[in-house]
Amino acid sequence: MTPPPSGREVPPADPSDTGLLAPGWAGSPAASATSDTAYLRALLDAEAALTRAQAALGLAPAEAATAVTAAADPDRFEVRSLVERSRTGGNPVIPLVADLTKAVGEEYGPYVHRGATSQDIMDTATMLVASRTLDLVLGDLTRTERALSALATAHRDTAMPGRTLTQHAVPTTFGLKAAGWRSLVLDARNRVRVVRSALPVQLGGAAGTLAAFTAYDAEDALALPDAYARELGLAAPLLPWHTLRTPIADLAGCLAFAAGALGKVAADVLVLCRTEIAEVSEGSGGGSSAMPHKANPVRSTLIAAAARRAPQLAAVLYGSLVAEDERPAGAWHAEWEPLRELLRLVGGAARDAAELTEGLRVHPDVMRQHLDLTHGLIVSERLSAELAPLLGRARAKELLTEVARRTYAEGRPLAELLAGEPELKDLDLSELTDPARYTGSAGALTDRALERR
Repeated sequence: MTPPPSGREVPPADPSDTGLLAPGWAGSPAASATSDTAYLRALLDAEAALTRAQAALGLAPAEAATAVTAAADPDRFEVRSLVERSRTGGNPVIPLVADLTKAVGEEYGPYVHRGATSQDIMDTATMLVASRTLDLVLGDLTRTERALSALATAHRDTAMPGRTLTQHAVPTTFGLKAAGWRSLVLDARNRVRVVRSALPVQLGGAAGTLAAFTAYDAEDALALPDAYARELGLAAPLLPWHTLRTPIADLAGCLAFAAGALGKVAADVLVLCRTEIAEVSEGSGGGSSAMPHKANPVRSTLIAAAARRAPQLAAVLYGSLVAEDERPAGAWHAEWEPLRELLRLVGGAARDAAELTEGLRVHPDVMRQHLDLTHGLIVSERLSAELAPLLGRARAKELLTEVARRTYAEGRPLAELLAGEPELKDLDLSELTDPARYTGSAGALTDRALERR
């Protein structure tokens, strides 16, 4: 490589992406499923399956299918070389077809990629990578759902402060909070499942008409996409979707939703595990480079980071719906990197969410202490409802406003101040002002949420 005018050497291109700046997905199953090697494998799988599908319909010799499948071994191909040569045609399929044809040999080489266009193979390979990654994501979402189910069951009646607009509102339970998290995770899992089951192969030829396949004596070219789909375990599309990018938009939507659903869990944990709150803690916190005493909520942090990035990546994919003509220039190409990054982010976040929820520590004693921080005022809503029939709404409001002021000013329990009111001498104020006895239907709501499978 010729050095730039400055004389500084340019390091050689490195096609590997190990995740140095991406600890959220580094080392995750999704990282392997979306690597350059994984994409190469998917491209080769797509090419081999196409020859097998044609052989199944009598459009190619069975021996050709065997030869192409045997040659489609990722270890036989050099990723760096494909990367460097892909700039000439704008995608890696073109140099790969040349290399695969050579590897197959003179007799059956002509059956490699026959009738297809580069986008057919690239789109199909992308669907393979997506389906394989989503299978991993689904496994981790199931782990997370099970862990949250256990937390909701164990803490069905564990009272804690409900917080609205950052302030104590009325009591709730940690069981209901965990059940809510689980509901979101189930929503995400359902969306991923639906999209995963519908991911289609791509096969249309140069302009989506299957013309080349008819030129090769295919009596029923429409049967070929179905045969192709069967070979790969993907769905058969109604039409070639070169510029009809519903599968990509659906992937964007379900992945962005999954990131947001897991991000909600992480956001709550990050608040609840603050030093000043400490109602929960991660099972194994991370260390600090400067402060030995810290146990940082690393899992939640990485999930939250993924949730912040996912919507912007999805936006790029939605933007690619605006694809001109029968094959687009730029719109299709713009999808590759953001889609892979989105798959990686969600795959990493799903892994971290499973680890987070399986190891989450809940501290009911701290929750109880926090219920008493306002000296009973957290149940003022209940007192308003209970005292209005007894004193009248105007008098009840006047009394509670005054007592609340004194509670803040004097730091005395609400029950103690109310006990001095003759009008309330017959009430069990200890019961009425106990936050743990004012959780409404939290337990029943938790039970109902856990019935969902």
